[in-house]
Amino acid sequence: MYEHKGQPLLPRREFARRMVTHGKYAALVVLISLLIGMTGYHWLAAYAWDDAFLNAAMLLGGMGPVGTLSGRAAKIFAGVFALYSGLIFLVVAALLITPVFHRVLHRFHLESRS
Repeated sequence: MYEHKGQPLLPRREFARRMVTHGKYAALVVLISLLIGMTGYHWLAAYAWDDAFLNAAMLLGGMGPVGTLSGRAAKIFAGVFALYSGLIFLVVAALLITPVFHRVLHRFHLESRS
């Protein structure tokens, strides 16, 4: 997927295409996570779909929950989803930063060889 250390630096157009591909993967991860959160809030916390969306989006965005929860299952789901959201934040950040980090290191490696 990435060029080897002996290969030349990827042209800007190809690098932009790689960034778009990584952005699509990151968006897919966020979308799936949002659907998981919405489903859990809807079925376990008995929230309407719009409120379920709001709570899931706020947790995935790092802001925290909006409403109060009643019921043990809803509270356990919200706690697990909050932990999951923190991990998803790191996964999405890694997906978006990896191509840039690789390009910088690859360029540094090529400059140190010449």
